[in-house]
Amino acid sequence: MMKRRRFRRIPRLKGQTVSKMIPNIITVGALSAGFTAIRFAFDGKWEFAAVAILVAAVLDALDGRMARLLKSASDFGAELDSLSDVIAFGVAPAVVIYVWALSSVDGPGWIAALFFTVCCALRLARFNTSLGKLPPYAYNYFTGIPAPAGAGLAILPLVLSFEIGDPIARHPLVAGSWLALIGALMVSQLPTFSFKKLKVPQDYVLFVLVAAGLFVAGLAGAPWRTLIVVALLYLATLPFAYRSFTRLRREAERLHDAGEDDDSGDQEGGPDSPPDEPDAVADESSKSPHLRQV
Repeated sequence: MMKRRRFRRIPRLKGQTVSKMIPNIITVGALSAGFTAIRFAFDGKWEFAAVAILVAAVLDALDGRMARLLKSASDFGAELDSLSDVIAFGVAPAVVIYVWALSSVDGPGWIAALFFTVCCALRLARFNTSLGKLPPYAYNYFTGIPAPAGAGLAILPLVLSFEIGDPIARHPLVAGSWLALIGALMVSQLPTFSFKKLKVPQDYVLFVLVAAGLFVAGLAGAPWRTLIVVALLYLATLPFAYRSFTRLRREAERLHDAGEDDDSGDQEGGPDSPPDEPDAVADESSKSPHLRQV
């Protein structure tokens, strides 16, 4: 009899698929874009430096969504994203503004740039440690300005100079004070809107789509003016975010206090209520024989 040949199964290669690596690839792209902005700053290509930081912000907004879409979220990706944010949104904007406007005042200018970078790192560390620990009413809010928005606001004087010129926006006092202010807002307790979970009412969907079309048209026709308007609109939302967050917190505290009052009332009238007084017990005992006779 002929022996049957046994075919050996080819072992499958172990490792991650390319689709699972896409979010991390996007994160590395954001890091590279942010760091490339520093090179453009050293070469004096200010518009390219601003665009590189904005590209990093766009990629940072995509990597998390891609990770959730492809179900490839991991601890490694989360740590890589935080390190990328420190470089792209903490180091890069500070160095760009320093080279552009603050190098003439070496000491104070470097302090302002270093302050912004440290604030960005502290803000990201606070965000990572607060995941899953926020009360329900705070899920639609950030604590302080998020890192990508902070980077965009930090280079706002640079973007303004493309439209109004250098004399005002490039002044070291203006650029340095603005950089320090944005850094302070990043580590502050100021609540800001988280547009990731924003739900648009059905009646306003059409208006949002029209606004998105106008935004794209503005980027194509007048990009710097459009970005300036977007930055100013974002700053205008800060008071509304604070008022909305404060109202929700007060309502949550009121409901919490009302719940505690209800619990204390139940305990007073419940099975653990104190026994009757002796006089009342004596009266009941004196009445019991007459009741038995009846």
